[in-house]
Amino acid sequence: MDNINKKSILCLLDPTNMDPLYTFHTNSIRQIENSFIRFLYESINWDQRMLALKGPRGAGKTTLMLQRIKYGLGLPSTKALYITADHYWFYTNTLYETAEKFYLNGGRFLFIDEVHKYPRWSRELKNIYDGFPNLKIVFSASSALDIYRGEADLSRRVLTYNLPGMSFREFLMLKGILRLNSVSISDIECNHEELGAEITNQIQPLPYFKEYLKVGYLPIISESRKEDIPARLIQVINAVVESDLAYTETFDSGTANKIKKLLGVIAESAPFKPNISALARKLNISRESVYLWLTYLDNARLLNTLSREGKGVSTLQKPDKIFLENTNLAYALKDSPDIGSVRETFVMNQLTNAGLDVTLPEYGDFLTKDFHIEVGGKNKTGKQIQGIENSIIAADDIEIGYGNKIPLWMFGFLY
Repeated sequence: MDNINKKSILCLLDPTNMDPLYTFHTNSIRQIENSFIRFLYESINWDQRMLALKGPRGAGKTTLMLQRIKYGLGLPSTKALYITADHYWFYTNTLYETAEKFYLNGGRFLFIDEVHKYPRWSRELKNIYDGFPNLKIVFSASSALDIYRGEADLSRRVLTYNLPGMSFREFLMLKGILRLNSVSISDIECNHEELGAEITNQIQPLPYFKEYLKVGYLPIISESRKEDIPARLIQVINAVVESDLAYTETFDSGTANKIKKLLGVIAESAPFKPNISALARKLNISRESVYLWLTYLDNARLLNTLSREGKGVSTLQKPDKIFLENTNLAYALKDSPDIGSVRETFVMNQLTNAGLDVTLPEYGDFLTKDFHIEVGGKNKTGKQIQGIENSIIAADDIEIGYGNKIPLWMFGFLY
């Protein structure tokens, strides 16, 4: 038996030896760079005693935490430690015991990845928070997890941030093509011609935009061939439904398969106005199950749902329109998705991820901050929103807009 195997076995036999966690931390930190940092980093109040990072798989939550340790804190693993809740260490050690050992030996910053994979996460986090007032905790969790619904109440203790997939702006930054600050929806409406001129003087945005729509939503684009992205997205979908949702909503593999079938049915025609009874018949399930599973998929950031202004929010209430969460999913789940559907999915996604409240208006496709938005191709007219104040046409296949006709790609600079 070699020395490495002997050391591993001794670590497993000695529950007080945290070497496996320090080794895991060191190996994780070593591969992190700061050439690209997600937009959310600067918005986070890192001084908060307990922070939660939620978001879809592959959005970069782990990288964000590791960048904070390496470049924000610059402390050794004995002071700032990164762990993951599915590490074999937790076969024989509790989260609370780990935090206690770390704290008593001088640790002050604990970063916990994928906390939803630890069975008693909420109760032990509460105990850690209450028991070690000088310890700061950052944890990541699946989008599907309701942080405040655990067995222990964390609502007064934790500040939650949501990390979505990348905007078109971030995609250009990741690829080293263009660096530009985000803009508001008001900036786009008022200054889109100047912004368009500034950007098109540096790059031709349309080829990059088409690539982004197909494969550029998640940072995995930097470590994968473009042709491999759809298969990786299918793996992400399977992991979200079979693992993340199964952990958080406690259902079996049979239910997981039916939920994936529902997602497949939606992908065939999204965005669409749902007929709940028809979906229930097609899947041979109850209407209540359809409503519940739509909520699951929305919470897990596989769908976006849109309702009319003033309509209440309820699990058993039919949304007025259902979208896939991002355009990459459309290309992964269907060989040739309808381009009109892709355009609407993109606008819904970018508006939502920018933190804007979006509703379905009487006229036009979207309503946000009093802006009525109509989405279409380069020849799209404003007939549907004619005479409506603050109306915008988001037109595809144009580099620079004029009047209230704005390039579709420019909505990718909202965050």
